[in-house]
This record gives sequence, structure tokens and C-alpha cells, in this order.
Amino acid sequence: MKKILSISLLLSLSLFLLLYPIFIQLIAFLHPIVLGVVFFCIIIVVLFILLFMKKKTIHLSYSLFSWILIFYTITLLILLFLRPNHQIYDSINLVPFATIKYYLSGKVNLLVSFYNLAANIGLFIPYGIFLMTRNYSSFILIFTPLLFISFIELGQFITHRGSLDIDDLILNLLGISVGYLIYPMFKRVVKIKKSDA
Repeated sequence: MKKILSISLLLSLSLFLLLYPIFIQLIAFLHPIVLGVVFFCIIIVVLFILLFMKKKTIHLSYSLFSWILIFYTITLLILLFLRPNHQIYDSINLVPFATIKYYLSGKVNLLVSFYNLAANIGLFIPYGIFLMTRNYSSFILIFTPLLFISFIELGQFITHRGSLDIDDLILNLLGISVGYLIYPMFKRVVKIKKSDA
């Protein structure tokens, strides 16, 4: 296991440094903590892939898993609400797929387009995985994310730290759904002890 951890850290650091010139550009649009979030996500993904390929498992207590998610949520909220001061948002889009089409049109900086589409999906995948660990009913699995993301969208709009955009809601819910879909793979690698839940 130590060998896999060492290899994953080395691969993650190499990948992060290789793509650093691209990642550093995100600071112009987001809080500098984005670099830490990106690095953390690369480590987790690389470690997961290596463990999955080697058919290894890691064991986490439910409380540790929850604390990791809480820390992740705090950093995500910083990214969503503490943007550079020169960025003020006050737009509203209630037309589904209008913003997505705009980002795919080629009229927007490629990095900005990719980040907005990929991050709005990818950053919410952990919540889908977390909800699946709780064995909630289908009702809760559908409506809890809908309410949570709607609250974030409204909060960003009220504080002028983000636009109110139906496409963000769609992409975030897609990310949570991806989390639901990959949960069977996740639980083959990560064993969560629920005895202390």
C-alpha cells in the first residue's frame, strides 16, 4: 500500500507540475485556493485509479470520510463565493442549455469554457458518492441535491458572487448523478466503516 501511495503522489505531483502553466491562469477568475483543490482532486483520482487497477482497497471510518467531505465543501464554498474583487456577477439565465451552448460555441476562452463546464460537473461528483453511502431513498437522492444546489445558486446571485444560471444547476446535478453511477466502483476501492456513523 505504501508503494501505491508513493507512486500516486509522484504521478499526481508530476501531472500537476506539467499542467501548472494552465492551472495558474485560473487564479485570474477564482480564489487562489483553486490550485489546492485541483492538486487534491488529482491526488484522489490518481490514487483511486491505481487502487482500482491493482484491486486494492483502503478502509476509512465514516467520521474521517465525513470530515474529508466537510473540508472539501469549505474549499468549494470559498471557490464559489470568494472570487477576485473585480468580478461582480448579476446575470440571470433561466433558459436551459443556453450557457452551455455559449461555452461550446468557441466565442469564449477555451480554458474558461473547459473549467466552467468540467468543474460544474466534476466538483459535485463527491456529493453523489457521499449520498449513496447513506442508503437514502430515491426521493432524498433527487431532491436534496436539487435544494442544495438551488440554495448555492441563489446565494451566489444575492451576494453578486455568481450568476443565477439554470445550466449551473443542470451541470451540478449531472455531477451528482455521475457520483451515483460510479459509486459501485468507489465501494470496490474504499471501504467505509459505518459502525461509528
